[in-house]
Amino acid sequence: MAQYVAIIEDTDPDAVSLWFPDLPGCISGGDDIDEAMENAPEALAFYAQELAADGRELPPPRTLDELRAAPDVADDLGNHTVVLIEWPPLDAE
Repeated sequence: MAQYVAIIEDTDPDAVSLWFPDLPGCISGGDDIDEAMENAPEALAFYAQELAADGRELPPPRTLDELRAAPDVADDLGNHTVVLIEWPPLDAE
C-alpha cells in the first residue's frame, strides 16, 4: 500500500487545507486537521479518476527524504504539518 505525503496548512482560522506535493492540483480541506485528513482519501480518489480518464495513473509517491531534498517542497515540509495518507484507503480493500 502506498503512502502519499500530504502537507497541512492552517492558513485560515476557520479552515485547514491539505495538499500533496506528488500530485499537483490534488487538494483537500476541512474545518480542522481531522476533517481535512478524513477528506484526503476522497480527494486522492477523485484525482486518480481524472488521471484514469486521461489514460494515466497516479505517480508513485516519493519518500519524505526525497521530498526534503526537493527545493520546491523542502520549505513547506519545514513550515507546516506533514502527514501520510494511505492509498488506496484501508476501507477500500
